[in-house]
Amino acid sequence: MHTMGINIVVSFDLQIIFYEDRNFQGRSYETSSDCPELTSYLSRCNSCRVEIGNWMVYERPSYMGYQYFLKEGEFSDYQRWMGFNDCVRSCRMIPQHQGSHRMRIFERSEFGGQMTELTDDCPNLHERFHYNDIYSCNVLGGWWVFYEHPNYKGRQYLLEKGEYRKPTDWGAVCPNVQSFRRLTE
Repeated sequence: MHTMGINIVVSFDLQIIFYEDRNFQGRSYETSSDCPELTSYLSRCNSCRVEIGNWMVYERPSYMGYQYFLKEGEFSDYQRWMGFNDCVRSCRMIPQHQGSHRMRIFERSEFGGQMTELTDDCPNLHERFHYNDIYSCNVLGGWWVFYEHPNYKGRQYLLEKGEYRKPTDWGAVCPNVQSFRRLTE
């Protein structure tokens, strides 16, 4: 018995491929650019291949909901990228950043309380800075990912250059950042 998957090709310079079923099976969608709405191409996403670059995939359309950072590699099921379910509804390519990474984090909303400026990754916020959480930040250079738990685990939030006055500005319902890292090649 032979089953044929439907492949939709957007570009010959492929960078990310989404598959409806685990282990790169079933219908697929390939893209090399941002896509705010994937539901017209796939009903679910259980695996994917990142062929070139870094990507953020989102649980909901228009870059909303849970976020998952993916770099080059194969993800045979959604749990490999720490996904909570098979919902991937949009994706963004993260451009390579030339230059330094720099960010200021604050222990209160609206840039209040103690401020720390940093240029490197932090696997455990409390151990390193004695902060219980980050309530606001100013990204001065580069792309960063905030993680809900220490050691780069849990929900993820992509931050690019700009001001984030409260956790909802980076997509969190409440402050719960326990680690963060720079996005480098």
